[in-house]
Amino acid sequence: MRTLAGACLILSLLFSCAGKSPSGHDKGHAITLKYAHLLKMSESDGIMEATLADPWQEGRRLQTLQMGYAKAPHALLPFKRVVVFSTAHCQLLEYLGLADRIVGVCDAQYILIPDIQHRLKDGRTKDCGSSMSPDIEKIIALNPDAIIASPFEGSGGFGKLEKLGIPIVQAADYMETSALGRAEWMRFYGRLFGEGRRADSLFQVVDSTYQSLRRYAAKLPLGRSILTERKTGATWYTPGGASTVGMIIKDAHGQYAFSDDSHGGSLALSAEQIIDKAGESDVWAFKYNGTRKLSRQDLLREYRGYAALKAFRTGTIYECNSSVVPYFEETPFRPDYLLREMIQLLHPDIRLSPLRYYRHIDAEMAQGH
Repeated sequence: MRTLAGACLILSLLFSCAGKSPSGHDKGHAITLKYAHLLKMSESDGIMEATLADPWQEGRRLQTLQMGYAKAPHALLPFKRVVVFSTAHCQLLEYLGLADRIVGVCDAQYILIPDIQHRLKDGRTKDCGSSMSPDIEKIIALNPDAIIASPFEGSGGFGKLEKLGIPIVQAADYMETSALGRAEWMRFYGRLFGEGRRADSLFQVVDSTYQSLRRYAAKLPLGRSILTERKTGATWYTPGGASTVGMIIKDAHGQYAFSDDSHGGSLALSAEQIIDKAGESDVWAFKYNGTRKLSRQDLLREYRGYAALKAFRTGTIYECNSSVVPYFEETPFRPDYLLREMIQLLHPDIRLSPLRYYRHIDAEMAQGH
């Protein structure tokens, strides 16, 4: 049997569509958001209400959540126990000093956060299996206050998880069209744990650092051009011009062959289209998940057509091995880290700090030795 607090939680986290909460309070004062377009928040009488817009159907709500911080009907204390499906949200909670509230995770083998791995080893945090097929029994046994999981278009919901009576926070932040828009969702997540001020302070640091770096880059000469990612099967996925990575390249005052494109997600192109449009890019930077550093010969064995790239011929190739580098953990909520990285890749004379994510495939490796 679930506790009374759990029952109140379910009542409070309602998928409501009207102007009053179940307790009858007014929507209150809006919390001003600078960049996020899919999120609205307000606070009144000790109640925080957040509306998450449906990223795939304009004008519709994905979810409305209510959280109470004061003694009021149906108010509840902030989350103390959560199961988190995404490594990025685990990292955010670690940034906010809330890792001890993560009682379960999915895809544990891909999480690079040392504190989370320590907690998994000593049993304080449980491995709940794959995010695509979570261990339902283990999640029930953990008795979490909520599950934080990302929704996907056309997925049909969360399946068996929806029948558990455990509120699911639909983490749609990854659908924001700007890096700072996604990062600003930390202000929402912080409030779910009673740490709104701490989250606001962290976002202020992220925002001010990002803007400082952007202004710095704008004063530099136009940077090098860049090609991203690699061929996957018959398709080469590359960021759209209006995607978060596309905009970060722009903010780094660099050149990108697809900068005029208006897509906010990835472009699915053929290798021939990529080589024709972006083959003369100065820098090639890609991410992969592997057990060792790649050489140029490894790349050629994967696809001989890479030899047509200017960056391949000149050896200006940078790799990011996500199996050992926390790119996917950190960059969603610290886009300032990625902007600093991109400035240095596109302006080779600038050394703001050691590269955090990317490593140059050096001359020796490039020759296949």
